[in-house]
Amino acid sequence: MTTAGVFVLFLLGVMIVRTTVDAWPVFQKEGFFGFLFGMQWTAQASNETTNPDLMLGTYGAWPFIYGTFVTAFIALVIALPLAIATALYITQAAPRRIRNSLSYWVETLAAVPSIVYGLWGLLFFVPVVLMPLFAWLESTFLGDTFLFEGPVRNVSYLAAGTVLAIMILPIMTAIIREVFSAAPQDELNAAYGMGATRWEVIRQVLLPRSTSGIVGGTMLGMGRAIGETIAVAMLVGGSQRMGYSLFFGGDSMAAHIVSTFADAYPETIIGLMAIGVALFLFTFFINILARALVWRVGRLGGDSAV
Repeated sequence: MTTAGVFVLFLLGVMIVRTTVDAWPVFQKEGFFGFLFGMQWTAQASNETTNPDLMLGTYGAWPFIYGTFVTAFIALVIALPLAIATALYITQAAPRRIRNSLSYWVETLAAVPSIVYGLWGLLFFVPVVLMPLFAWLESTFLGDTFLFEGPVRNVSYLAAGTVLAIMILPIMTAIIREVFSAAPQDELNAAYGMGATRWEVIRQVLLPRSTSGIVGGTMLGMGRAIGETIAVAMLVGGSQRMGYSLFFGGDSMAAHIVSTFADAYPETIIGLMAIGVALFLFTFFINILARALVWRVGRLGGDSAV
């Protein structure tokens, strides 16, 4: 097992180093922070891949970084309360027969390929369910704010984020359900024995004991949302510009890579590799943050799920 672990780390290291070396001319041309926070992405038909002085394009990845985190944040805001509520129902309220059935379907939905969610969202969920809701939101006082400023589009940050929430909901629910199931039953029974209601037991015993597990499940869902590609590419809009309205059709890092790689010129390919390096760094630091948060919250709360 030690050899297998070392081999996996070796492959990961080779992949990271090779991708970074290939993308290095873009970082030399734009500067690392200039690449991350640059607002303009203008790819050119050039075969130059080594000399940054001869590269013709402009490579600023901020519109894609912004779109990635906006769609991921929308997904978390929608999915987290639903995941907690579903996990609570499965573990604390559902009859055994329904509990087993719901657990099975949650695990099944977690395994559905993202292309299926993307097609379902593009052809049914967005036009039939979300578009009337978005039009109503835009017609209310929210439409006067920059976040919900129209026009309403069927491909947008909000459409992609909502479908993304449905995608990450099963895996977050499955993790949080396991955390709730691992809570010490003696403590729950003691609370019931003291006359606490079901809601009081959930609020004062179960949730505090499960906080670190909920944080871990949330961060895992965020990692899945940030790296999601196909469904987001179908629903986010594919624009290389950035807008602050949630109805704006933008792009994400992974979606931009997959939608432009096939027809890209060599110079553009190394720009896409630079986006891949940035995506890896963001995912890496989010995983570190997740582990630190789980450890910290677990120590403060005495969480048995740590």
